Amino acid sequence: MKKDTNVSSAAPSTDTPTAKTSAHWVGVGSLGIGVFAIVMSEYLPASLLPPIAADLGISVGAAGQSVTVTAVAAALSALFISVVLPRTDRRRVMLGLTLLAVISDVVVGLAPNLAVVLASRFLLGIALGGFWAMATAMAASLVPEGYLGRALTVINIGVSVATVGAVPLGAWLGDVWGWRAVFLLGAGLAAVALIVQAVTLPHVAAASGSGLRALGSTLRSRVVIILLFAVLLVFSGHFSGFTYIRPISASLSNIDTAGLALLLLVFGIANFLGTAVGGTLADRALRVTVFLFPALAGIGMFVMLTTGGSTVGLYVAAALWGFGFGGVPTAALTWGAKLEPTRLEQIGGLIITVCNIGVAVGAILGGIIVDGVSPSASLVFGGLAALAGAVLLVSLRQHPAASRPEEYASAPDTTERANTA
Repeated sequence: MKKDTNVSSAAPSTDTPTAKTSAHWVGVGSLGIGVFAIVMSEYLPASLLPPIAADLGISVGAAGQSVTVTAVAAALSALFISVVLPRTDRRRVMLGLTLLAVISDVVVGLAPNLAVVLASRFLLGIALGGFWAMATAMAASLVPEGYLGRALTVINIGVSVATVGAVPLGAWLGDVWGWRAVFLLGAGLAAVALIVQAVTLPHVAAASGSGLRALGSTLRSRVVIILLFAVLLVFSGHFSGFTYIRPISASLSNIDTAGLALLLLVFGIANFLGTAVGGTLADRALRVTVFLFPALAGIGMFVMLTTGGSTVGLYVAAALWGFGFGGVPTAALTWGAKLEPTRLEQIGGLIITVCNIGVAVGAILGGIIVDGVSPSASLVFGGLAALAGAVLLVSLRQHPAASRPEEYASAPDTTERANTA
């Protein structure tokens, strides 16, 4: 009997989980490698701004706009990638976005001036937002429905590792090799991800409704609007505090530079663990997950506020906060996929866009609070925002259509394995 080489990304799977997951986890892993390379490139300037500015003959503030332009492009790309490319094979889209990251890092590494740096970093933003937005739909096409949370964990672990490691690694290698070589190394990692994706990712046809109308229909859903507002609360709450973690910790304790480095390490390890646990928990108890992780992040901020005068209390708070926020992206994306199972590209793009907006809003509001009230006061806002987001997320109810798989079970297969002939 001829083996069926098609799997559907729209309908719930009737295959056994073991048979299907064993064939596609490598592809999921390649997405994790890709997002790791792209996010690492996003964070590299944070540790390299002084040498970049000195080499290009500009101010550190001007060099810092390389981070701003990336975030703006990421938000736009996440929102509109499925609109701009409504019918393109999703395998080709992911490969193209990874290639953009390679090109961006190479051009930055060779850039003669700030204008070239900003233009190439805009390309990286397109790659970042588009890749991460498409990742949920791609993961859903590679694994059975009951494994989506774990697949997103594999992808988001790439984000977590890049977030924790990019800044110290960039600073160290920048001192050893120079800042241009660090970006060329980033290009090399992205090129490795591109090769792995080319070998492992199957062809995935675009969903039947992937244009502007589908995006508008998704935004008309009251449940989606509440979901997005909850995500905005959690992300803005987190970044209103985390952006200013140094002045906050200094205002609460006598922690020195070495102690701050250890504090960030504790946060990073806990964040990684939260990311690793989040997917399995989301697959088994999603409603618990979408409340637990943002709530823990909020509680961690309040614990830091109340016990931060003690070094032990400061580290315990960082561990709670880091673990809680580590599981938030996987929980939010899995919840979004559950609420809108037939519009995975749109809901994924919207969530990633709101995450980027939350980063900016949190940094702005946190700065106002730190300057106008006190550094520790930003923990009050951040903790309340995260807890409010957790309550909103757990209060959401699945749309009736999402619980009736028969409505889309007859949809044509949209995924096929790559031709190995």
